[in-house]
Amino acid sequence: MQAAERTARESVVAAARELDALGLNRGTSGNVSLRFGNGLLITPSGVPTQALDAEAIVPLAMDGTSPAGTKPSSEWRFHRDILAARPEVGAVVHAHPIYCTGFAICGREIPAVHYMIAAFGGATVRCAPYAPYGTEELSRLALAALEGRSCCLLANHGMIAAGADMARAIWLASELETLCHQFAVALQVGTPQILSEAEIADTVRRFRGYGLNAPARQ
Repeated sequence: MQAAERTARESVVAAARELDALGLNRGTSGNVSLRFGNGLLITPSGVPTQALDAEAIVPLAMDGTSPAGTKPSSEWRFHRDILAARPEVGAVVHAHPIYCTGFAICGREIPAVHYMIAAFGGATVRCAPYAPYGTEELSRLALAALEGRSCCLLANHGMIAAGADMARAIWLASELETLCHQFAVALQVGTPQILSEAEIADTVRRFRGYGLNAPARQ
């Protein structure tokens, strides 16, 4: 294994463990991928995070094939399809965090209840309709929900975050879970005030103008 590939594989392992440490994922749920060469590197199917090492990470070609004896995540299809459709994306994170998944179970998109929603590309975070995990249908629905966005929810399932690199993808996943937590609390307190699309469009422009890779909460 070349040094560059080993480093990339180790970054996928580190990302999967970081998701657990942040409370965004646990056990064998969720998966992580990283663009590498002409394909991608992805976490394997059914391996607990703490059992992962560089050798366990699966190289996957864009035609969906992997080396004999390897078994990529059951969700490899939407990872591959997102990376194929979105050249600006370098890493994809899929997880089942509590608040994101709670809204996904309800089939609810997240409206502009906080200006930080602009970090995801627009005035909403969409929720893709339900489809069985690992299917071509789920991948198609996820791609539609991600149009013009970096994150989406998957009905009765979880969430996806797509970033320019792994650090960005994990940051987006964490921000989305925070936003969903805030929205859940606001719904308990009263009626959330929704920012206008114009206000969010202005925030999107501000983020671009600052040249921030990961804008901090103010």
